[in-house]
Amino acid sequence: MSDALLHRGPDAGDIWVDAPAGIALGHRRLSILDLSPAGAQPMHSKCERYVTVFNGEIYNFAALRGELAQGGAQFVGYSDTEVLLEGFSAWGVEETLRRSNGMFAIALWDRRERVLHLARDRIGEKPLYYGWSGGTFLFTSELKALHAWPGFRPEIDRDVLSLYLRHNYIPEPHCVYRGFRKLVPGTFLTLKADGSQLAPPRAYWSMTDAVAHAKRDLLSCSAEEGVELLEQALKKSVGLRMVADVPLGAFLSGGIDSSTIVALMQAQSSRPVRTFSIGFTVPDYDEAPYARAVAKHLGTDHTELYVSPEETQAVIPQLATMFDEPFADSSQIPTYLVCALARRHVTVAMSGDAGDELFAGYSRYSLATALWRHQQCLPQIVRQAGARAISAVSPLTWDRVFTKLQPVLPARLRQPTPGDKLHKLARLLAIDAPLTMYQSLISLWQSPDEIVLDAREPASIQALAATLPNGIDFVEKMMLLDSLHYLPGDILTKVDRASMAVSLEARVPFLDHEVVELAWRMPHAWKVRENKGKWVLREVLARHVPRAMFERPKIGFGIPIDSWLRGPLREWAEDLLAESRLSQAGYFNPGPIRSAWRAHLAGAQNLQYMLWGVLMFESWRERWGH
Repeated sequence: MSDALLHRGPDAGDIWVDAPAGIALGHRRLSILDLSPAGAQPMHSKCERYVTVFNGEIYNFAALRGELAQGGAQFVGYSDTEVLLEGFSAWGVEETLRRSNGMFAIALWDRRERVLHLARDRIGEKPLYYGWSGGTFLFTSELKALHAWPGFRPEIDRDVLSLYLRHNYIPEPHCVYRGFRKLVPGTFLTLKADGSQLAPPRAYWSMTDAVAHAKRDLLSCSAEEGVELLEQALKKSVGLRMVADVPLGAFLSGGIDSSTIVALMQAQSSRPVRTFSIGFTVPDYDEAPYARAVAKHLGTDHTELYVSPEETQAVIPQLATMFDEPFADSSQIPTYLVCALARRHVTVAMSGDAGDELFAGYSRYSLATALWRHQQCLPQIVRQAGARAISAVSPLTWDRVFTKLQPVLPARLRQPTPGDKLHKLARLLAIDAPLTMYQSLISLWQSPDEIVLDAREPASIQALAATLPNGIDFVEKMMLLDSLHYLPGDILTKVDRASMAVSLEARVPFLDHEVVELAWRMPHAWKVRENKGKWVLREVLARHVPRAMFERPKIGFGIPIDSWLRGPLREWAEDLLAESRLSQAGYFNPGPIRSAWRAHLAGAQNLQYMLWGVLMFESWRERWGH
């Protein structure tokens, strides 16, 4: 099982077994802090009560170490793992987790009480799966380790597969295998050695509670003072994450988020920061020139790599192994490529993820808000008639109409694939509840239960929506749901698997819980101004980089899957989507999938994301023998 995770820790590895207690811990080490044997795991506390295996980093370990030393604790090395163990000994499990600022998945065995604790970081940067295989309780960072267990008999959970088809990822706490789950971020669970008691996960921190508290304690200072507060909080977060005993760098796209992180790194570094970007030969997807300009302005040591479509497509066969649970955010491919580039030079890389969720950066926030506001002015019968009229004209025909009208259209209406967007608008026009609109916006297959055979989709978004605090508006609800669902399920999963596949540690400064809590204390007007998100973040960046370098339309980190499926990937896709194959496997109703494939090939609709979800599942199923 440990060997299956060699890529997550190629520098060292060991196991510890207490056979009479029935516990075994295995660890693979990517050495970041205290490269000596004093930092090796599994590690024992000085009192010998606790043994741990731990993936991740505790960024405030130096401050915690100081507190513990004042209380009489003694240390052999200077790793954060040793600090964690002494914290558990002095303060207990829950209190130590509350005090820890970091990203982590932790397994802690209490030898005295014969109890196992599993814990996960606040937002979900590091993965932790757990469940039963027969009479054995298993836990792991990645599912591939489970396949090494002799008694493991995986069964695909069709209900969860339905959820996957809606989102192209599997959100917490669900797992593709029946009987297994992901530990929810910000929680820990406890299991007694005899297996008689597996307590439900307990929260030591809750994003929802943090937001509720923040909304009761909004900042009362000026917006300009708010910009200063955010800069200082981000500067502290970045500084904590720059501590490493190995080479460190950052991903740089030239967008607002990554540019802000790199600017604050360079401001605290005595030498040029290493930065990395990927360029694409397809102009609409190429952000490398923007990254190059920011790097030059900040004076970083910048490395960029242009990759051809053939080099990009060559990653696809690796995805089912890399993401050993079905996953279909196609930006997984460029993310892997930039991680592989960075790993040639550094062992740790900063990422600018989570700025959109915290500072209202996604276009769907303004789209949904405007659409919902306008819909309230129209009777439902009028909206339904409008939706039918739009849908009666094919997306391809709408595209032709907009092409002819382009010379007289205002700039904001000159968008790629207007027909697809109009059909999406038609679907939204008939919706009568704001959160239903949000779910429709973030869904790929709108009715996945009609695609997955014998499935009943779990109420994932609905369950989270029921827990949202009072006093937040529609946009804030969408932001919070994204932080609870999309961020850990998609974004952080993508970054963790792509980086760990090449033994690179990715750190996300925006997800320092103090930054998260500060962001939610800010009035919404500091985030959205003149229909643009991230105002306060733009103001921080403008202190370091000229506005002309970043005030531009958002590109996104993507690749032209739509045209590739009609061209170089067509034969591969046709094989995976063959009706005979789908029917024989017995998971999907082939009819709607084949219909979508034909429409996409004909250019009548761009259904790349829906089809990519099916393709990634079929590729995963083939790889793991299901």
